[in-house]
Amino acid sequence: MSCPIGCYDCCMKCLGGVPYCSLVATLLCFSGIALFCGCGHQALTETERLIERYFARNLQDYSTLAYLIQYFQYVIYFLASFFFLYCIVLLAEGFYTTSATKQTFGEFRSTLCGRCLSSTFILITYLLVVVWLLVFAFSALPVYFFYNMDTTCHTITVLTEENPASINQLCIDARQYGLLPWNALPGKACGMTLSTVCTTREFRLTYDLYIATFAGAGITLLALLTYMVSTTYNFALLRYLGRKGIGTRC
Repeated sequence: MSCPIGCYDCCMKCLGGVPYCSLVATLLCFSGIALFCGCGHQALTETERLIERYFARNLQDYSTLAYLIQYFQYVIYFLASFFFLYCIVLLAEGFYTTSATKQTFGEFRSTLCGRCLSSTFILITYLLVVVWLLVFAFSALPVYFFYNMDTTCHTITVLTEENPASINQLCIDARQYGLLPWNALPGKACGMTLSTVCTTREFRLTYDLYIATFAGAGITLLALLTYMVSTTYNFALLRYLGRKGIGTRC
């Protein structure tokens, strides 16, 4: 279909109808969730291997942990599907309520359904931000555990040259972090055993994966906050137009 006002003006009008805030939030959400779910899933698998190999001898000692890891992996599958669909819906809502888009396709109408839809998305997004703040804080716990483990290993390396007799007093006890029950054996790694664990591929890979998971949670939180700003603006715009009497029917 030809554009009577010229190709350049037509393109500028179409570009002006793009909800850039929602678009940026969608890209952030996709990248954050992909990072969080992909790295988090693999990090949980590597954690189970580490615990099985270095901290627990009997299967019964880490059977509960293995069950929780499997449960969290299923939760990750759900989160990936849910956020993919929710981000698409929010992006569509952003296109729907962008004023420039409405002006491109004709008369701007602020409908009652549009205002109800925007207020619903504000409420859902707000609840998701609160929940995701807890997820963001929770994802920092394994990073803290592996950071402590890495710092202890570095201390052991330094003391090996200065005071080798004291390195056996430096330990990481998985039971103190709730990863294993208190009756699990050995439950902890000390001295050169711990230093050996820190040099393994499993430890470095798991540590890096948890850092990436934490970063993905932070990016997703930023995306949700951006969505909140976008949906709140859209709702305020539709409410203002509703007060002006520019369309009140669905």
